[in-house]
Amino acid sequence: MSESSKSTRKFLITERTFSEDESKPSIGLANLHAEVPGIEQNKDKMLRAIEIFKEKGANFAVFPEFCLSGYFWEDEPACRRYMDSAVIENHGDWIEKSLKPLLGGTLRAIVFNNLRKGDGGRYVNTTFILSNRHDHMTRPDWYNKTFLPGIEKTYTDTGGDNRLVIDTQFGRMGFTTCYDFMFAELLLKYVHGDHVDAIVQLASWRAMAERDYPMMNVKTDVYYGYLWDLMMASRAASHQVWVIACNAVGEHGITGSRFWGGSGIWAPSGLPLVQASHFNEELLIAHNVDIMAHREFELDDFNYAMDFREIYRVMQDQRTHSNIEF
Repeated sequence: MSESSKSTRKFLITERTFSEDESKPSIGLANLHAEVPGIEQNKDKMLRAIEIFKEKGANFAVFPEFCLSGYFWEDEPACRRYMDSAVIENHGDWIEKSLKPLLGGTLRAIVFNNLRKGDGGRYVNTTFILSNRHDHMTRPDWYNKTFLPGIEKTYTDTGGDNRLVIDTQFGRMGFTTCYDFMFAELLLKYVHGDHVDAIVQLASWRAMAERDYPMMNVKTDVYYGYLWDLMMASRAASHQVWVIACNAVGEHGITGSRFWGGSGIWAPSGLPLVQASHFNEELLIAHNVDIMAHREFELDDFNYAMDFREIYRVMQDQRTHSNIEF
C-alpha cells in the first residue's frame, strides 16, 4: 500500500493505493470546512479541491453536505436571508461556467450538496450528481434528504422515500445524507431492494454531545463524533457494502458548533481503509478501489442477506419487514 501526505494550496493531501489495477476507480473525498457566511469562499475551496483531485487522477470528487452554504443557525430571519442567496437556483452560471468545465480527463463526476427552493419559502436539502451523463437539475438525478434532525425541520422539507441509485461500470451506488444514516430501514431498502454495492454518504455531522456514566467512569463530550465512526463501520459491515462518506469539519462561523470531519472509506468488512482528520481540512484520494471484487469476497465468506431473505419478507407499501405469512 503506497502512502503520501503533504500540504498543497493550504490543503493537507493524503493518498492511498488500494490495488495495482488502474482500471478501478480513484475516489476523492473533500474533508472541508464550510465558511458561514462565505458562499464565494466555499466555491473557491471546491474549485481548488477539484483541481487537486484532477491532478491526482481521481475519477469521482465527493463533497460534504452544505458545502456551498454551510449549516443553519437559530436566528431565523438572518439565516433565511443568507440561505436564500445560497440556493442552487442562484448559482447555475457558476456551475455551468466554472464547475462543469473541470469534468474531463480522469474526472467523471462531482458529487455535492446544496439547498434548493422548496414550497412555501422552505428549502429542500439535495445531493447533486454533476457529470457529462447526468443533468444535475433533473429530478431523477438528485437525492433529497429524507430524515431531518432538530433545526433542519425549521427550514427544510423531507424528500420522503426518494432513493437515488446510480449504475456505474464500477458498481451500483446509493446515496444518503447525514442523519439518514441512522435509519436502518433506508439502508435495508438500498441493500436488499436496490442491491447497491456502495453507499455514498454526504454529511455535516456534528462532534459535540455529552454522555456521562459516572459510576462506570465513562464520559465523552464528542458522542456524536463517536456515532459517526461507529455507524460508518457498522453499516458497512452489517450490510456488506462499501461506505464512501464525506463529512464537514471545523467550527460553524456563527454558532461555534464543531463538525466531526472523519471523511473516509469503509470496506464491506467494516474496516476503515482511509479516514481524514477530525479537526483539519484534508483531501483524501484512494486509488484503484476494487468495489465489486471485495464486496463479492465478503458475500462469499458469509452472506448475511441470504439469511435475511430466508427469514424476512418485505411487506408491500409499508416501511417495515415481517416474518409472518398471511
